[in-house]
Amino acid sequence: MGKLLPGMILGIVLVPVVAAAWLYFGKPPVAVADPPFPYEKQIVQIPLNARIAREMVKTPPVEANEASFVAGAEVYRNQCAACHGFNSKPSKFAGHMYPHAPQLWEKHAASDVVGVSDDPPGETYWKVANGIRLTGMPAYKEVLTENEMWQVSLLLANADKPLPPAALEILKGSQTAPPASAATAVK
Repeated sequence: MGKLLPGMILGIVLVPVVAAAWLYFGKPPVAVADPPFPYEKQIVQIPLNARIAREMVKTPPVEANEASFVAGAEVYRNQCAACHGFNSKPSKFAGHMYPHAPQLWEKHAASDVVGVSDDPPGETYWKVANGIRLTGMPAYKEVLTENEMWQVSLLLANADKPLPPAALEILKGSQTAPPASAATAVK
């Protein structure tokens, strides 16, 4: 017992001091090219997925139709494409981010899923509205309207399905605007 108590006290004091020194001297992997912590992805995904499941809206208040898809494509082009790429045009710098920004118009390697089309629109809406810390994904709830966030979320949920030609033209990254009737049909 005589050696146990000093050993416990030393351990209680020494562990935080060593951890603080490790942080202070810049040893944690903080650069994009650094290897991740062991189990880093799992440690971060568990609370993120739990929070999204708890807070996400299950039924979108916006209808998934041509007008919403065209409006969502405009939002996507202006706010999302720089990191997440266009249809058949991946982002040039997404692979140099940590974690890599997913290319939302490409199929996953092992399946026919395109981008986040396998996620419910409410999950994508939550990520657009709130952002995700330490990933480069900003929160758009102070930048976009609720309708705009839902429109882009519904568009991405349908990325694996045929989309209206006006939306596809925008998603190809062309600078020409869609016909005025399609762009103004959104309320």
